[in-house]
Amino acid sequence: MKKFLTGCAAVALAASFAAGSAVAQSSGTLDKIKASGQVSFGVRDSSALSYTLGNGKYAGFHTEMGERIVDDLSKLVGKPLKIVYTPITSANRIPLVQNGTVDFECGSTTNSAARAKEAAFAVTTYVEEVRIAVKANSGIKDIQDLNGKTVSVTTGTTSVQHLRKNERARDIDFKVVNGKDHADSFLMLESGRADAFVMDGSILAANISRAKNPADFKIVGPALSVEPIACMMRKDDPVFKKAVDDSIERQIADGSLAKLYDKWFMQPVPPNNVPIGLPLSESTKEAWAHPNDKPMEEYGNK
Repeated sequence: MKKFLTGCAAVALAASFAAGSAVAQSSGTLDKIKASGQVSFGVRDSSALSYTLGNGKYAGFHTEMGERIVDDLSKLVGKPLKIVYTPITSANRIPLVQNGTVDFECGSTTNSAARAKEAAFAVTTYVEEVRIAVKANSGIKDIQDLNGKTVSVTTGTTSVQHLRKNERARDIDFKVVNGKDHADSFLMLESGRADAFVMDGSILAANISRAKNPADFKIVGPALSVEPIACMMRKDDPVFKKAVDDSIERQIADGSLAKLYDKWFMQPVPPNNVPIGLPLSESTKEAWAHPNDKPMEEYGNK
């Protein structure tokens, strides 16, 4: 005859399983960084959100936000954590997260359904619009003007796919050249090897602000897509994801993230002490008001 658990016994057993699950989940990234005393933080060389100042120094909105996340992680594990800044590119960021070389990255990565199969994303911290940068005297004003032109894009990004899928891009033909990073892609435009550079608007604005003659360039045409940008980390570690999310939501709630945005987008920033000049968008405000990790496919791009 089978024995059935009493209500109390069932509750106790369920609690035991839950406790065991929590122990299993916690034996991931948090345990790793606590044991090592350091965090491998993925940063970018030439994004508006994360960029290098040279000599191993990194700056930008997402860089400083990530440093604050590490501060909160230090409190969580009960010991100071050293930050190891690990440069990543569009091409290698997912593999480096997957293999544990990078514990988390806060660069300029779009949260997409495809990428979510390979990595986990924190709540959205910036909503980006993909745009087109050209030389001011090029005569290019819209997508249709790219017909017969050369367009630079950064290897490992989704920009050219958005351009080709855009309704306005029907029946136009253009050549694509790939830069190894955003700085290389912008250099192609600057040097005349490309007629346009298609990328996140913040990245375009940042590279233009750092150009020798910023007035020589402009951003044109409609937004090709709207994309949620978020910090990325290894999949299947919900405890670590919650720790990162909690820190971001704390920064949103206490107003420090808004102040950080103003510092890095509206005030003069290094190395040229020129402001990027991108006011906080309504889309980003909405993402902060209702923190979520929705992929770009849920943003209704055409």
